[in-house]
Amino acid sequence: MSRRQDDFELTPHLILRAYAAGVFPMADSAEAKSVFWVDPKTRGVLPLNALHIPRSLKKRVLKGEFRVTHDQDFAGVVEGCAGRESTWINAEIRKLFTELHELGFAHSVEVWKDGALVGGLYGVRLGSAFFGESMFSTIADASKVALVHLVARLNFGGFTLLDTQFVTEHLARLGATEISRKAYHRQLATALDRIGDFHALPDDASPQEVLQLCSQTS
Repeated sequence: MSRRQDDFELTPHLILRAYAAGVFPMADSAEAKSVFWVDPKTRGVLPLNALHIPRSLKKRVLKGEFRVTHDQDFAGVVEGCAGRESTWINAEIRKLFTELHELGFAHSVEVWKDGALVGGLYGVRLGSAFFGESMFSTIADASKVALVHLVARLNFGGFTLLDTQFVTEHLARLGATEISRKAYHRQLATALDRIGDFHALPDDASPQEVLQLCSQTS
């Protein structure tokens, strides 16, 4: 279910009210001049106690070949996510999420190798809910490493909901699942009544600590 933007001004506070109501914005393409609101019948979530980490990914995290940070290059992560041939991230969404980041409601996880940004993800925080927006990688597994670190950060910070919006094949292999709109709203209401701390986990947490905060490996 989606609704087109009418003649009203989109602001960061309007976006936050939409997320609190279970609705999120998208655009048809990078060139689109407007956005539309999405309220799907089923919602993708990744239970924070059920992340599946394949052995190969676990080994890559433990190897420590990447440096992982948070909120160090939000603009770079959004740019990476929008750099696909087909994207729903237009200029207005970039502007709004940059403003949300400046207000402390949008966050990023960055993955670096040899000083270059090679992957990451970004999303919105409200209460103890994190609404994942998009992720990218320029080398194998970089976005997966970002997701592992995100789940560790959310668990450490007391979050209760990781909303993935939709479930892709990639996310399903990592433990994401679909729930009904009604079930999602119940989880959302609970999450909005609590406060999560996105900054609590230090960026220099060891790979072993990160994996321990992610409860399930396979």
